[in-house]
Amino acid sequence: MRVFPAIDLRGGASVQLVGGAPDAEKIRLPDPVEVAKRFKTAGFRMLHVVDLDAALGTGSNADVIAKILEASGLEAEVGGGVRDEEEIQRLLDLGASRVIVGTRALEDPRWLEEVAFRFPGKLILAADARGRQVVTRGWTRTLTQDVGALVAGVDPLPLAAIQVTAVHVEGLEGGTDLALMSELVETTSHPLQASGGIASMDELRKLASAGVAAAILGMALYTGKIDARAAAKEFP
Repeated sequence: MRVFPAIDLRGGASVQLVGGAPDAEKIRLPDPVEVAKRFKTAGFRMLHVVDLDAALGTGSNADVIAKILEASGLEAEVGGGVRDEEEIQRLLDLGASRVIVGTRALEDPRWLEEVAFRFPGKLILAADARGRQVVTRGWTRTLTQDVGALVAGVDPLPLAAIQVTAVHVEGLEGGTDLALMSELVETTSHPLQASGGIASMDELRKLASAGVAAAILGMALYTGKIDARAAAKEFP
């Protein structure tokens, strides 16, 4: 298993939200480029970058993303508000290793199928869930679809990975939904990336043992609950 540090962008800053609520901002660092450089110094080789403003339809941090990719020199999976082929191609041309698709991909399965085959092995499906229900539009809209059924249903598509954020524990540092992640690993042949609430090295080891391909760390890294260098060394 690998660990990817998260850089969530809002208003040009790197932020961390609690419980997936846009108004529950706990961490705000004004220089995301410096944050990326610190993660590189700690030993990480891949970043997980999300434009929250684009996801919510309230703005764009495209210029900041470009600076992060150029200044850090790290590989990065990038997403947030990606809803057309042009944006996918733009991010790949910018230097993103992989592009994260969420809202439109979940709400328009036909479009997801089209772009998955248009960009084979380059797209990560963000199947975020509150409990077991899939959420979209920056976690503000709840779909009726069960996350397990969704993950199983996209198995034939040539995706790079499936990322599941347990939104109900996001940013709380009380532990992720290990039972859910362990279940989802068994329902897909795609690499599964787990996110949300991960709070300890022991929990990272449990996710690895369950077969999770990558863990995305946010709040626990920013608060120091998980030591960045230790995580990067054990899960390079």
